[in-house]
Amino acid sequence: QVQLVESGGGLVQAGGSLRLSCAASGSINAMGWYRQAPGKQREYVAHITRGGNTNYADSVKGRFTISRDNAKNTVYLQMNSLKPEDTAVYYCAAGVVITVPRGWGQGTQVTVSS
Repeated sequence: QVQLVESGGGLVQAGGSLRLSCAASGSINAMGWYRQAPGKQREYVAHITRGGNTNYADSVKGRFTISRDNAKNTVYLQMNSLKPEDTAVYYCAAGVVITVPRGWGQGTQVTVSS
């Protein structure tokens, strides 16, 4: 099990930017983000491997950028050109593979007003 602590999030107007951070208790291969909007299932957003390979959901491609600092076991999600439909609770996740997380962050609210 890995412990994850998130920071960032908040309220922003459409077109604005936010940055999320997530620090892990140890080194782990895949780190990334999921999100859950009210009344919807949790969905994948993006992830990055220890080697720097990245992948994004189509809905955020070109607007969000994921990065990590392996020395700090920390992953970042830079969110630009935010849209109201990006409003959700964002959860950090980490695991050997991102589809089978060994830990989840506590969640951080991102609200984009129109």
